[in-house]
Amino acid sequence: MSVIYDFSGKVALVTGAASGMGFAAAKAYADAGAAVMLSDVNQEALNNAVAELSSAKGNVAGFVCNVTDEAQVAALVKHTVDTFGGLDMAYNNAGIQVPAVDAADETAENFDKVNAINLRGVWACMKHELQYMREQGSGSIVNCSSVGGLVGLEKLASYHASKHGVLGMTKSAALEYAERGIRINAVCPGAINTPMVSDMIDKGVITEEFVAKKQPINRLGRPEEVANAVMWLSSDAASFVIGHALAVDGGFTVQ
Repeated sequence: MSVIYDFSGKVALVTGAASGMGFAAAKAYADAGAAVMLSDVNQEALNNAVAELSSAKGNVAGFVCNVTDEAQVAALVKHTVDTFGGLDMAYNNAGIQVPAVDAADETAENFDKVNAINLRGVWACMKHELQYMREQGSGSIVNCSSVGGLVGLEKLASYHASKHGVLGMTKSAALEYAERGIRINAVCPGAINTPMVSDMIDKGVITEEFVAKKQPINRLGRPEEVANAVMWLSSDAASFVIGHALAVDGGFTVQ
């Protein structure tokens, strides 16, 4: 069954929107009638994503942004508001993975890199989105964590630190803004068939069969399945959902 949302007259912002879960969410927002600002650090991929959605939906735009740079994030949010006249929904999706490594051998460079994007980047996005949303007294923010924000897995300590941090920020900010008409939640995807996971499979870091067996549903998730969760959390259907970490993981965290 397909659930239809009506976001006509609303404005959505998606980071990491050139591919994978970000692109799927941007498309879903656009399909629901929202004006959508796509953001990504990859200019060429972003241009292609905007062109693809523009040909089908029209009311979309793109803005190159490195979420580790707060000034760029501030400019992104301002550009969104200037372009579309507001900001009602945001999916802070931009994130990376780093190579699996023994915790005793982790480099400071890797730790700083993954936390700069996955944690500080979400912090910067949420901060500047809230500065606008609190003035209008409404809005919905969905931050992208991971099953790595709910559990620990060996050799991924830095990555899991960043994703646990996202949930801490989400919960704290959600409490702060609940009475101000702004809902903040998070999605926690499991292994999803995205370019990042495909790259790990191509490099032999993991196999698709291995990952599938780790998830009770016995397959990789689809970006659209995460986008569906983002749409629900963004919508009035989730009006009483505050500070929640929604696992979209094929049953991984149930085990």
